[in-house]
Amino acid sequence: MLQKKSDSINLLKRETPFADRFINWALTVGRLLVIITEVVALGAFVYRFSLDRQIIDLHSKINQEQAIVNYLKNNESSYRNLQKRLVIASTSINLSSNRLKIFNDIVKAAPAGLAFNTLALYEDRVNIEANVDSVASLTKFVNSIKDYPAIDSISIDKIESKPSSAVITINLTATLKPNYVYASTK
Repeated sequence: MLQKKSDSINLLKRETPFADRFINWALTVGRLLVIITEVVALGAFVYRFSLDRQIIDLHSKINQEQAIVNYLKNNESSYRNLQKRLVIASTSINLSSNRLKIFNDIVKAAPAGLAFNTLALYEDRVNIEANVDSVASLTKFVNSIKDYPAIDSISIDKIESKPSSAVITINLTATLKPNYVYASTK
């Protein structure tokens, strides 16, 4: 008769060898690492689609902005040219009004008995040729010109008196202060 082999139940706790425990642990941790790596790779793959979409959107926005800039390029050149001309015109107006004010103030400073032959206003100086009837009038005029705020220095180039007439002819050069801006009092 054949005996049947019976399954045995061992109630004793048997220690599993270290190698079996290590392999079991390594397989469990390895599976976990593979799953985490695949999740990270899948996340990076999905994020890459998001970045590609942003790059495409930015390129199209840049192309739109370039088209606008190219369209407005001619207008900007016109505006810059106009701006430069306005600055030049404004500077010229200020300079001419300052020069006119200096010219008028010099004429107003002339005392009685002084007659201008020439009065030339240059960029850096004023040349005056005048006839004066007395030394007192000449002194008064020179002092008033010397005290004028736009005048830096004065030189009397020529004084001529003819014995046949009582008139004294003078040539005077007044140097203007550099970059003088007249402060108008209106």
